[in-house]
Amino acid sequence: MARSHHRKKHKEHLRQFKHRGETVSAKPKSKASGIFTVAGAIIGLAVSYFATDASYLWMSIGTVAGGLAGYFIGRKLDEDSK
Repeated sequence: MARSHHRKKHKEHLRQFKHRGETVSAKPKSKASGIFTVAGAIIGLAVSYFATDASYLWMSIGTVAGGLAGYFIGRKLDEDSK
């Protein structure tokens, strides 16, 4: 009778890739700081648009301020997730 458990495994060069997709990566694919920066800039633009009746100076200041606030909030979330 053949003893299959004594035989050399077939395609042994491919066995190293068997469980490659089952590992969990520790790093997230995207950072929260980028998402929160864009969202904060959009919210800052919307709030300053309605608050100042479309004054370009105040809209640009509101956009920058909202983007900065979103960046710092996202950066804090990224640091806490590590």
